Amino acid sequence: MTVGHAPPSSLPDISPVSALEEVIPTARGGSGRRTRVPRWARRTIGPLLLLVSWQVLSSTGVLPADVLASPGTIARAGGELIADGTLPHAMGVSLQRVAVGLLLGGTIGISLALVSGLSRLGEDLVDATVQMLRTVPWVGLIPLFIIWLGIGEAPKVALIALGVAFHLYLNVYAGIRGVDAQLVEAGESLGLRRWGLIRHVVLPGALPGAMTGLRYSLATAWLALVFGESINADAGIGFLMNQAREFFRTDVIVVCLVVYAFLGLLADAVVRTLERLLLQWRPTFTGQ
Repeated sequence: MTVGHAPPSSLPDISPVSALEEVIPTARGGSGRRTRVPRWARRTIGPLLLLVSWQVLSSTGVLPADVLASPGTIARAGGELIADGTLPHAMGVSLQRVAVGLLLGGTIGISLALVSGLSRLGEDLVDATVQMLRTVPWVGLIPLFIIWLGIGEAPKVALIALGVAFHLYLNVYAGIRGVDAQLVEAGESLGLRRWGLIRHVVLPGALPGAMTGLRYSLATAWLALVFGESINADAGIGFLMNQAREFFRTDVIVVCLVVYAFLGLLADAVVRTLERLLLQWRPTFTGQ
């Protein structure tokens, strides 16, 4: 029994090239291009909608002024505080406190992380103590700081430094211990000694964790500043907020909160810039 074969001309064309041509679209939409909205415009839509809704609620009386001032009233209050120099002076005092606390806490946290992360003996001596202390609510230490350090600048700076130190310690330590062991073995095979491995392999590998710790530390520093400036402060953004609370000035309170948020975003932008400069060797997913 013979099986009949169809003539070659009747076989369908199933070559790879023709199959690809069938599934690849020739155009997107009518013009072949999609109109892309700039990213900065997309990111401002949410805040603008919030401001418009806020203003509408305030103008219609749904949101009373004694509960929360309108955006226009807040803008006028901010302009007055800037014009008479009150707000710039308060920002300078608060920034100085954050800078000193960040420097002190960063030095302590990174130093302890290096001792604990680079040495097993250092880990045995340091890590357990730090892990125990970090579980204590650092805000609850304010009464002790007042007793130990008085009511001047020292307890405010110490509170900021304490919150910063724990975040940097945890992230730098995790970054050091998270370095791929194969990279260390490769460095040893190339003849790197202990300090060479630390300098060229371990520390660069721990840098992403350190940058993450720095971002968390900055957020904690601003949070600690709010609590710290409630300790008998006579200057700073927190002092302005306490004064405004006494006189029920919700507009001034919101101005101070906006300043806190602006300074926090500015600090985060600085860290993002550092990440782009220092971590160019690490490709990451940026979304689609």
